[in-house]
Amino acid sequence: MRESAVGHKTIGEIVAADYRAATVFEKHGIDFCCGGKVALVTACREKGVDIAVVVHELEAVQGQPVDRSRNYSSWALPFLADYIVNTHHAYLKENDAQIAAYARKIAAVHGVHHPEVIRIAAIFDKIVVDMAGHLKEEEEVFFPALKRAEAARIARVSPDAQDRETIRASLVKLEREHEEIGDAVHEIRRLSGEYALPGDVCNTFMVTYRKLKEFEDDLHKHVHLENNILFPKAAEL
Repeated sequence: MRESAVGHKTIGEIVAADYRAATVFEKHGIDFCCGGKVALVTACREKGVDIAVVVHELEAVQGQPVDRSRNYSSWALPFLADYIVNTHHAYLKENDAQIAAYARKIAAVHGVHHPEVIRIAAIFDKIVVDMAGHLKEEEEVFFPALKRAEAARIARVSPDAQDRETIRASLVKLEREHEEIGDAVHEIRRLSGEYALPGDVCNTFMVTYRKLKEFEDDLHKHVHLENNILFPKAAEL
């Protein structure tokens, strides 16, 4: 992999082709989910990272054995959609309310001395509301239409016109919502100083920041699977 060959590829394309590239981008703070449409050379320039170093590290991870169970781009669309629901949607449903409660609690207790946590709690409350509608759209509208269209493709018949229109409209809506939620999470990271803990806080504060970081990490993987793999394949239908 040489700089000239890979530099024009987008971050999303690189990670979709080989999921192990995500570890390199995470190391350098390069967004591979919501920022996946940015070319590698542009992302490196914006982060002040030497592209030669990044390319070298990408080559190193790609020289390692492949875990076929995580080769997401090779999975059938229905299987990938079910994986997203059973893994990432399940995580959100199990954790969103608890994280929001923690954030509100530390805002009430520590907000006087750390006003940033008041803003963080408000942002996360909005994320919870927005995400609930987002998941409902995917599970009840987008994914069922996608599965029917894929079944039609396999049967070598034309997908239903209404399903095609549903997929088209959902892709526009869902990608926009990914951008909005991604921006909100980046704002939480900025306000928290990269989740740095002040010296005068309680255990609940520490747990809240740890859970917020965990939420962000899961969101990166979740949005990557959709923006960089599932959505482009759905668009082909």
